[in-house]
This record gives sequence, C-alpha cells and structure tokens, in this order.
Amino acid sequence: MVDAHTHFLFPSRVSYPWLRAPELEPLRREFTPAELAPELARAGVSRTVLVQTRSSLEETREYLEIAAATPWVAGVVGWADLSDPALGEVLDELRAGPNGHWLVGLRHQLPQEPDAAWLLRPEVARGLRALGERGLSYDLLLEARNRPAALQAARAHPELSFVIDHAANPDLLGEGLDGWKRSLAPFAELDHVSVKLSGLVTRADWRSWTPEELLPYFQACLELFGLRRCLYGSDWPVCLLAAGYGQTLDLLQRALEGASADDRAQVLGAAAARVYRLGAVRGGWEGGGWEGGGWEGGGWEGGR
Repeated sequence: MVDAHTHFLFPSRVSYPWLRAPELEPLRREFTPAELAPELARAGVSRTVLVQTRSSLEETREYLEIAAATPWVAGVVGWADLSDPALGEVLDELRAGPNGHWLVGLRHQLPQEPDAAWLLRPEVARGLRALGERGLSYDLLLEARNRPAALQAARAHPELSFVIDHAANPDLLGEGLDGWKRSLAPFAELDHVSVKLSGLVTRADWRSWTPEELLPYFQACLELFGLRRCLYGSDWPVCLLAAGYGQTLDLLQRALEGASADDRAQVLGAAAARVYRLGAVRGGWEGGGWEGGGWEGGGWEGGR
C-alpha cells in the first residue's frame, strides 16, 4: 500500500505560518520518520509520498534528503516558486542533485494566497507548463474559493497531471455534500486530474465525527473519478487532530467494502504509483510492482 500524503514537521528550528492557530498547538512539535514508521508497519503501508508544508526550497531539499535516507519514502511533492521565470532551471537543478530523482511534483498552499485566481496568472501558467514538460505533477490544495480558478487551470494544461488534495476540502456545514459534489464533478471529467481521499477527518468536528458523516464524501469521489484516479492519503500528522493513523485507513477500507481486490489495489497504491510515476522515477517495481504502466502489487526494486 502507498500512503500518498504525509508530512514531517520540525517546528523547533523552522517556522510554519499555518501552525499559529491556537487549535493547532498539538502539532507544534517534531514529527519525524521514526514516529511514523511503526504506524505504517501496523497498518501494512509499505510506501509513502512526502508532501510540502511551507513555501521553502530549503524544505524541498531537506525532504529530498529524507527520502534518500528513508526506505519507505517513495517520492516528494515539494515546493518551488511557480511564478519564478527561472523555475525550469530551478527544477533542473533540483533533479540533477544527488537526491533529485525523488522529486515527483510540486504544491503551493493556495488558500494562503489573497488572490483566489492566482493559478491563472500568466507567470504561474508558465510555471505549470514547466512542470508538465518535465513529467512532474502538481498537487492542488484547494478551498471553495480556489476551485473555479483551479478548474480553469486544469482545463488549460492537459499535459500536466493534477492531484486534488483532501477531496478539495469540503465545507461540511456550509456547502454540504451536494454543493461540494457539484463543484468537484467538472474536475472528474478531466482524465489528467486525480483526487486524494485524505484530510476529511479534520474537516468534520475533531471530537465527534462519525464514519457515517464522512463516508458519503469518500463514496462520491470514488463514483466521480473512478478507482484508478483516487489515491489514499492519511495526511499524517495533521490527521492526529481528529483521528489516529489507523483510523484514516479504516475509514477508507469501509468506503471500499464490496470493491474487488483489483479495485482496492488501485486506491491503496496503484493509482499513486501511476499518477506520481513512482515506477518510472525509481526504475520499476519489483516482485509484483509497477511495470510497464501496470500495477501488480508488491515491493520496491532495490529495497526501496
């Protein structure tokens, strides 16, 4: 299994602006590979994708170093300035470095941008093209106000693989299931857009959420995008505000009840391997892995 959305945090030495909210105080400590490893082992998850947490090339480089030193990190979704005219050169420099082959995509924290249409700026569109030209992906971190521009950007860049994080962060009490589903449906019409079944436990009440409250959102994603474009993600350690690591996976397993073993394998690993081109980046999955565009479930060539 592949967990397509994890983070490591080091607040004792770097600043995370998004962690200033009082309710996020439990996250203001170190979250390291050593803490996540036993959780993965208990859940039977063999690989993870590490996703950026701040607008920092320094973090991207550090995450690439962590990936090189951590056998179960299969790829890094980092950060670089999409509006930088030299983004292509920055990406080439990152990928040419000793750990550059771990870079699979970029993400920017769009909700922090005052301009809801930031993705449509010409300089940002140029950056998205640079990603597509290099076979990298782009993770869309969205709230309701960012979705219209994100949809336009996705339509304008069919050459680029987009991944919607956290099912586009539905507002459970505001827009509700129907409003969220209407805004997500046009993305599902685009074959180059996938969605992560992640982060939903923190969209509900952290102390009183129930599976029955969240399962309709999982099921709607599976119906809209199909199982080949839905990726499991824990959003660890942010998920710990509302649920343990195992609970995030149990919730998805409930949503997949009745699915075939083949379909379950898509959501639990194959889709992430395909969308992030993990096999192409690493040279193939061995022992029932990612070979020639197909997934057969299993290990990682060369012990990775």
